[in-house]
Amino acid sequence: MTEKRKRLALIASKGTLDMAYPPLILATSAVAMDMEAGIFFTMYGLNIIDKRRYETLAVAPLANPALPVQMPNMIGVLPGMGPLATKMMKSWFDRANVPSIPEFLQMALDGDVRLIGCKMTMDVMGVAEDDLIDGVEIGGSATYLDYAMDADIQLFV
Repeated sequence: MTEKRKRLALIASKGTLDMAYPPLILATSAVAMDMEAGIFFTMYGLNIIDKRRYETLAVAPLANPALPVQMPNMIGVLPGMGPLATKMMKSWFDRANVPSIPEFLQMALDGDVRLIGCKMTMDVMGVAEDDLIDGVEIGGSATYLDYAMDADIQLFV
């Protein structure tokens, strides 16, 4: 009798650069550990798999107390601070040899991570199926719940 593989079910709900990494890192790590993995992209998390947006995800410096370089909110409001914070974060990832979001997405697809785009969010935000990267499945909350029902680990990111 074959043992059932462990399964990871993730929900990606945020579409900033710093929040795109956790679900992709966890899913690709899971498949490297011989687990099944699936990510349900909903709300702004849909930006991670939107081929018009995924290469330009940004960091929000305003009211982000987790930024390693502390700055008053007043400075975060200044024009150009968002792109500066994004460039800074991308340089940290580059220096640490961390794959980019497009590279992580390809790794996920190559590892058979199930990528599910939320149909309701797509309808609400006017995102067409053609706007998403190739290999994404379209489904609703029932699709995710059916997958997550048999998951050993479920996380909302």
